This record gives sequence, structure tokens and C-alpha cells, in this order.
Amino acid sequence: MYDEFPSPFYTLVLAILGAVTGMFYFGFNTGVINAPEKSVKAFVLESHKVHYDVILSEDTTNLVFSIIVSIFVVGGMIGALSGGTIAEKIGRKRGLIFGALIGFLGGLFSGLAQPFDSWEVLMVARLLVGFSSGLYTVVAPMYLSEIAPVKWRGGIGVLNQLSVTVGIFLSQILGLSEILGNDDGWPYLLGITAVPPLIQVIILIFCPRSPKYVYISLEEAAEARAGLYSLRGNDDDVDYEIKEMEEEKKAEQEPNMSLLDLLKSRSLLPALTIGIIMHLSQQLSGINAIFYYAVNFFESAGIETTQAKYANLGVGAVMVVMTLVTVPLMDRLGRRVLHLTGLAGMATMVILIVVAANLTSDGAKVFLVVVTLGFVVFFAVGPGSIPWMIPGELFTQGPRGAAASICVLVNWSANLAVSLLFPNVLVPGLSEYSFLPFAVLLIIFMVFVWFALPETKGKQAGETSQLIQERKLLSGRKYT
Repeated sequence: MYDEFPSPFYTLVLAILGAVTGMFYFGFNTGVINAPEKSVKAFVLESHKVHYDVILSEDTTNLVFSIIVSIFVVGGMIGALSGGTIAEKIGRKRGLIFGALIGFLGGLFSGLAQPFDSWEVLMVARLLVGFSSGLYTVVAPMYLSEIAPVKWRGGIGVLNQLSVTVGIFLSQILGLSEILGNDDGWPYLLGITAVPPLIQVIILIFCPRSPKYVYISLEEAAEARAGLYSLRGNDDDVDYEIKEMEEEKKAEQEPNMSLLDLLKSRSLLPALTIGIIMHLSQQLSGINAIFYYAVNFFESAGIETTQAKYANLGVGAVMVVMTLVTVPLMDRLGRRVLHLTGLAGMATMVILIVVAANLTSDGAKVFLVVVTLGFVVFFAVGPGSIPWMIPGELFTQGPRGAAASICVLVNWSANLAVSLLFPNVLVPGLSEYSFLPFAVLLIIFMVFVWFALPETKGKQAGETSQLIQERKLLSGRKYT
């Protein structure tokens, strides 16, 4: 009956690639503008003089640059907040395509800012890039969780974070002053972000819509079955998953929930709390302090600038490799074990980072780099990838979009808080002990996860949701 469909393996790979390209876009743009900071500031100064015949002061120039950097996060928060609604209204696949179109415009404007000699164009571009990235961080994990076979769902979910880390690492390489992070190259560095969205749209044209969304939300059984067959290629697998969708649809107590409906739901509050804390455990772990300020951090510890830059590249490389290593582990060991291991290891490494930062010997410099890389290893083990997939595994179809939006909005908000507080409050106030608050937070998150997070490996969302509702949050007994 479905002989006209291509090989299901290739269709699944294509759909995965179409989704994670958006997460690559998010990762690349996360810190890419920080590398050519001096060049962009010089551009702001010159363009303002050309257009307004006014020479900005150093403080005002720094303020404009800070706004250009932070407006990316503001756009991300707006994209995250609207992501769930967009995913429900037009679907997961079309939501990704919509994000790609906005992302293309953001990349295009980024590259045109210098030819137009306008820092305002660059600011608008970063807002669009942020909006697209925020939308991706909601819709891409949803799409992946709904097209993935249950037995591979964890490993496929890790590909979200793998794409983010590859994007970050590539931006670190291209952002080197010897490559594009200079006066002549920075427009190309920012402008090439228009390319991935174009590739993504082409890929997604040939991918099916989420069968689960089509079956449960749109009630189009024929298209859902056809989409499943294109992804699975086995009638028995398709029949089994259609049966599971039907059971989930019948058991659905809160169909098509809005953000406000979800926040008012007492029965879903424990699951929402778990999802939010999982995202906080990612962003408040200290990882962004490492990524955003690693070069300055290494330099302040006495490492030469050139060595500090390459040590920072090492951080990105380790993140990519270790995230790749966790792909097969996710469906073998489970989310709970890996997340707890990651949090415990990171807490240990943060304490050692503080110790290393307070030592003055030459060996301490090497030790600092080693424990920083160790911190990144443990982040990649669990906290880097698991929070992205958790909303899709804790919530059934009806509240899933709203839950993903709320959790990811918290993620972006925490990201913004760290980017503002770490350099402006923690470093001036605590100096060499600036990472110590992260150790305290990591221990708190570890205790929460131990008692509150159920193991979602191999379980349908309905099973996990029921398990949470039957057990009281932080009841004093850990989930198994």
C-alpha cells in the first residue's frame, strides 16, 4: 500500500537533520558576536558618526554593543514564549519552516549591516536571529520527540544538544581573529547564518509532519498513518504506534492547553515544576559563564591570550565529543542516572575550579584548564541535553506545547540572568570565588532530581504523567 514511500531510515534521518539544523543555528549564534567585539564596536562608532554626525563616547558605544548582544536573548525569550502556540496552530514541521524564514532574514540583515553602514540594522538582525533561535528551542525538540521511535528517543533527543555544541564550536573557530573575527571578516561571520535556514527549509519540504500531532491534534488518521509508515516502514510498528496514539487521545484530560491553562492546572504542576527545574539546572550550572567568559577567565588566571583562546577551543571540542558519546548511553542508562551523574560531577569540578583559581603556581594554570574541561565533560553527560527532551516526555499532546514554551522561556531567562550577573555582580564581588554559587545551586538541583525526576526511558508520555500524578513531588522517596 505504501510502496511509493522512500526508505524509512533515510526519511527519519532527513527529518532529524531538518529539526536539528535549527538547534545548530541557535548554537552558532549564541556567542558568535562576542568574538569580533572590538570590530563591531568600531563599526558602531563609525556608522553612528556617518548617519548622525555625532561621535559616541566609549561608555555609550559599550552600551550599544551590550544591547546588540543582549537583544538576541530578548528575541529568544519572545520566540520561546510563542513557540508552543505556533507549534499547536500550524504544526511542528511548519513551525520549524516559519522559524527558518525568520532566521534567514536575521542572517541576511546581519550581513547587510555593514554595507548599509547602520548599527540599527544589526540590532534588528540580532532580534530576528534571537526570535528564530528561541522558536527552534521549543519546536525542534517537540518534533524530534514525536517522530522518534520510543527505543531510540533518548539518543535522538541528544542530537539537539549535539547540534548546539557543533554550532558553538564552529562559531569559536570561525570567530578567531585569524579567520573571520576581525574588521574585514565579521560581516561574513554573522551573515553566513542565513545559509543554514535555507538548507533547513529544503530538507523539511521532503519530511513528514509529526504523526502524533496530525493524529491527536488534527484528527487526520490517514495522513498520520502515512507519515508513520514513511518513518517506520513496518506495518506492525505503525499499527502499534497508532494504537498508542489512540489510547493517549482517549486518556487526554487537557487537550490543547494554553500557557495560562497549564499554569492553573494543579494536576500538571508537579510535572511543570520538574521541567522548569531541569532547565534551570542547565542554565544555572555555570556553563554559560564558561562559554561566554572562558578566555577572560583563563587570562585572569595568568594564561597567555593566545593559549587562552585555544584552551577555549578545547572547551568547545570536548563538548562536541562528549555529547556525541552520550547518544548511545541515553537509552541504555536512562535520563535520571545521566543527569544526576552530570550534576554531581559538575559540582565537584566547580569546587576544583575555585581551588585552582586561588593557586598561583604554573601547575595551577594547567590544573585550571583540566578541571574546566572536566566540568564541560560532566555537563555533556546529562544537563546539556536532557532538559531539551524532558517536556516531550513528561507531558501528553494537549499541554506539551505550552509546557515546552514555559520551560524554554525559563531557560532563556536564566541564560540572560547569568550573562548579566556573572560579570557584573559575581566576578566583582567574589573574585576568585565567583564560581562558588554555582556549586551550591548544583547540589540543590541534584537533591531535587534525586527525589522528583522519574525515569522516562522507554515510557510513553502518558505513563510518565500518570507516575508523577500518583506520587507527591519531593515525597521523600526517589523515583525508580
